[in-house]
Amino acid sequence: MKKLFDKLTQGSVKLVEKYLPDPFIFAIILTFIVVVVSMIVTKTTPIGVVEAWYGGFWNLLAFSMQMTLVLVTGTILATAPAFKKLLGKVASLPKNPFQAIVVVNVVALLACFVNWGFGLVIGAIFAKEVAKKVKNVDYPLLIAAAYSGFLVWHAGMSGSIPLKLATGGASLETATGGAIIDPITTNLTIFSTFNLLIFGIIVLTLPFVLSLMHPKGKAVKTIDPELLVEEVIPTPIAKEDMTPAERLENSKVINYILAALGFVFIIKYFMDNGFSLNLNIVNFVFLFAAIALHGTPIRVVRAVNSAAKSVGGIILQFPFYAGIMGIMVAKGPEGVSLAGAISDMFVTISNEHTFPLFTFLSAGIVNFFVPSGGGQWAVQAPIMMPAGAELGVDAAKTAMSIAWGDAWTNMIQPFWALPVLGIAKLGAKNIMGYCLVVLLYSGIIISLGLLLF
Repeated sequence: MKKLFDKLTQGSVKLVEKYLPDPFIFAIILTFIVVVVSMIVTKTTPIGVVEAWYGGFWNLLAFSMQMTLVLVTGTILATAPAFKKLLGKVASLPKNPFQAIVVVNVVALLACFVNWGFGLVIGAIFAKEVAKKVKNVDYPLLIAAAYSGFLVWHAGMSGSIPLKLATGGASLETATGGAIIDPITTNLTIFSTFNLLIFGIIVLTLPFVLSLMHPKGKAVKTIDPELLVEEVIPTPIAKEDMTPAERLENSKVINYILAALGFVFIIKYFMDNGFSLNLNIVNFVFLFAAIALHGTPIRVVRAVNSAAKSVGGIILQFPFYAGIMGIMVAKGPEGVSLAGAISDMFVTISNEHTFPLFTFLSAGIVNFFVPSGGGQWAVQAPIMMPAGAELGVDAAKTAMSIAWGDAWTNMIQPFWALPVLGIAKLGAKNIMGYCLVVLLYSGIIISLGLLLF
């Protein structure tokens, strides 16, 4: 059994390393596929498809900036001396490669369940520190273990679909084609028995599945020594030799007053909202914690300049995915969108018992082309929610089936991996072979959970 699993892992890694291009090429290929298939399925003219592509191209600008800041603020916090020291102590807890993989994956899974943005960044930073401490641990697998925590985000406390259901209102009724009128509380979605059982099985088993993938001997790829090289910090200038401008740049007072302003709002935010996290507040906390810990404004500037070198993938690729989403949701002359056609196909082959499973699978396919929880809900909710109601399927289960499908295929969709890869300084092909095995394993667990629980 172990030999068979080793062959599956090695085969997946070799397959991905050989055939998976740079994420930008992957986005271009997806664009070409969607353009052609959309013309066939929706009967839209080539010009109409191109117009839909451009219509969506800039729709993720705000989100792109948020994700850029997730990477930058997370990195500058991690490079602050005090935080680095604390992280180093925690990262020293695992003593061997097996423990390292298990601990990193558990931390990432739990953190992503609480908040996906927090988990995505902390998991990658923690994995990088563990790689520096544990000898002979495979670095790509360790980063894959960190990214695999993202598998559970949409079934967790920051999942956009269960939170939309809990909000209720006229917009929910419109989005679900009238299938849902009243709010559905999180005890029926995030904290439902079937959702927690699926999550629990994944947390208890996936870390060990990942640890079994660890290569042996010469196949182990340890962390690149260049990643261990600390950035040269300029020698501090004596205070008496500083110009007035340099005194401002090196003023701790300025930094602490600025940090205090930020933390006044942070405290007020959590007093007013409880532990409700979104990308904006996560970035805000990371940024002002980093400002406080770096000590002076000029150190913050240098840390940001260094971190910003890794954001190129987000800046280049996110507009192309937004364009793909524009094509997927655009309706042709007969009122059919490509994403809607995919969902309709699965509805036609479903019954009361198989509907959650086929909803999950259809969401997984749509997620390749619409890698956004909110975008996916806008596309699938008007189709799947009324269909589920007609078949007698519980609305909360239908919605969570979409949520799990949206998160599932993120394991082999580079869109969400870009911030993690930027922190780790790896390419998609370095981790996606392992993530392919995670996709297959988790697909079985989630499918059985939706059928049996």
